Amino acid sequence: MENILALLIVGAVAGWLSSLIMKNKNLSLVGYLVLGVIGAVVGGWVFHLLQLSVNGLIGAIISATIGAMIVIWLVQAIWKKKL
Repeated sequence: MENILALLIVGAVAGWLSSLIMKNKNLSLVGYLVLGVIGAVVGGWVFHLLQLSVNGLIGAIISATIGAMIVIWLVQAIWKKKL
């Protein structure tokens, strides 16, 4: 139960931070949460590929934020191509 709560908190913070950095502020709290959780998966995968380790809450937030920024960038690139 604690792990799920930690994942939700990290996801919400990471989604919010990545939206601020990428200037994509039109999401709701649920949107930030979904973006952050997907970002955590992507960030964990990227950090694993680069053989970087993530420790603690701050490391998890950084990894998830970077992953969420990658997700935002990919979605924007695909969206612009379709238009």
